[in-house]
Parts: sequence; structure tokens; C-alpha cells
Amino acid sequence: MIEFGNSITLANRKNDLLAIGELLIDMISAEYGDHSESSMYHKFFGGSPANIAMNTKKLGINSRLASAVGMDGLGSFLLNCVSSAGVDTDLIQQVEHSTSMVVVTKSLGTPIPIFYRDADYRLSYTAELDQAVKNSKIIHFSCWPVSRTPVRHTMEEVIKQARAHDCLICFDPNYHHMLWEKDEDGIEYIKSLIGKVDIVKPSEDDAERLFGKDSHLNQIDKFLSLGAKLVIMTLGREGAIVSNGKETIQFDTLADQIVDTTGAGDAFWSGFYSGLVKGYTLQQSLNLGFAVSAYKLKFLGAVIDLPQLEEIRQMYSL
Repeated sequence: MIEFGNSITLANRKNDLLAIGELLIDMISAEYGDHSESSMYHKFFGGSPANIAMNTKKLGINSRLASAVGMDGLGSFLLNCVSSAGVDTDLIQQVEHSTSMVVVTKSLGTPIPIFYRDADYRLSYTAELDQAVKNSKIIHFSCWPVSRTPVRHTMEEVIKQARAHDCLICFDPNYHHMLWEKDEDGIEYIKSLIGKVDIVKPSEDDAERLFGKDSHLNQIDKFLSLGAKLVIMTLGREGAIVSNGKETIQFDTLADQIVDTTGAGDAFWSGFYSGLVKGYTLQQSLNLGFAVSAYKLKFLGAVIDLPQLEEIRQMYSL
């Protein structure tokens, strides 16, 4: 049982966090509107696992990133961004496929992405990745690397080895049907993974895509019934509800200023992981996650210049 008042015992490993998944280009329109109206797009660094690896590095813990990019200029651009943030690139495989890309338009509502995927799902399970898994305290991944083969097979081996070596396994069940092949039942596959991980962090939209409409507490119970040990359901401006199956706690948002919501979820994961690694209790680590997310919301962009974790604790009186 993962208890709110206790810290989570992590394995004594050299690396604190291994984030695995997509590293890609975000092409974002210069104008508001839909794709048929947009004529100019700008290139940005993208990929949630990379955001988390870079954020946690800034917060003062050791993090590594495993991903795949193409042997092209876009891949080089992404590698340079990761390296400039102080994160090692030795687990980022360069493959003979085009670097993946997501095209979105500026929107005042929820933007509709177009996915162009190639290199990101070519990540292989190498001896280097095997050692990285076994030498890490926490493994993080999302739906991206399990939505296509062959990287799905890589992730299945990652999960197998992580479980065998007592890593804390954390999963972001951010299902989007367009990431999956049309003849595959991605929802059932994701459900099959829940019992193999420790912590899941669905948004209310993620839960609805997986289970249909229901109350927040019923949605959380569905994740718990599938075997999750801790469920963190984020509710945007309403904060979050967190349950370990025995105790359920409502957390209010700490955000007092919202400039840009891009990367807020990645910032939460980053603060949360940093708290766990530094030995804070689960409840304290959750509060740190909300504090880092609140800090990020004040600035434009998915990855910002975060202060050390202790500074953020002082800012939000934690």
C-alpha cells in the first residue's frame, strides 16, 4: 500500500528517473484558426518525456531520456535541445526514418493535432537501455510508446525488467485514438497495462476516453480495480483527486496566474518525481508537483527555466 503520510521507498540506484517515449517536433501555426486557413508554422521542441527529463534535471535530480529520432536536421535540432538542457543523449537512438512531428494550430480551445509519426516508434531494446532500466529508481512512460510496434515490444520488455528490479513504474494513460492503428483496440491494451504499473495520472478527459462518462470517483475506482496502486486524477482548475484505494484526498490547485497551460502536466510529474526522490512523503511530493505546475503556468512554453526544488517549496510555503 502506498500511504500518503509515508515516503515511497525507492531502490538504491545511480539514476533517479528514466523517461521513455516520444521526442518530436511541434509545428505550431502563427495564426489562430484551423489547418485549412493557416499558411505559416513555426518549429518547436516537443515530447512529454523529454520535457520531464529536462525539468527534473533543473529541479536537482538525475534523469535520463530514452527515445528515437531521425538522422536528419530535425533530429539534430532535438538532440541539441536535450543536450543543452544538461540531459545525456546516449539513450536517444538515431534511426533511418524521418523525425516524428505533430502539427497544431493556435487555438483558444482544445487544438486538434495532426500526427506525422515515423522515427519515434522505432526505439529498440538495446543492452544500453536494459542497463538504464536496471539502474533507475523510477520509470516513466505514456501512451505514445505503446501505441505502435515495434516500440511497444520495447516497452513491454522495459516493464518486465522494471518490475523484476523493483523500479517504481509510472504511466500517463493519455489515450488518443489517432496514435493507434485503425484495426487495433488501444483502449483495451491500455487497460491491460494498468495492473503492471504502480502509479497512473489520468486527466478527466483521459478517463472519459478510456471508460466513458462517469463521476470522478467512479473513474478512479475503475483504475484501481484494474490494479493501479495510486491514481492521480487531474481536474484542471479544480486541482486533483488522489486515491490509493484506501484513502482518497482532494488537492486544490496552487495556480494563481495562468499564462500558458502547455506542459503543465509534465511540470506536475517533474515536481512529484523530484519530491519522491528527495524522500518527501507522498502527500508532500504531490504538493510539490502542484507547486511546480503552478510555477510553470506563469510562463509561456512547455519547458521553462525552473528554480531548484527548495526555492519552489519556499515560494508556495510547503
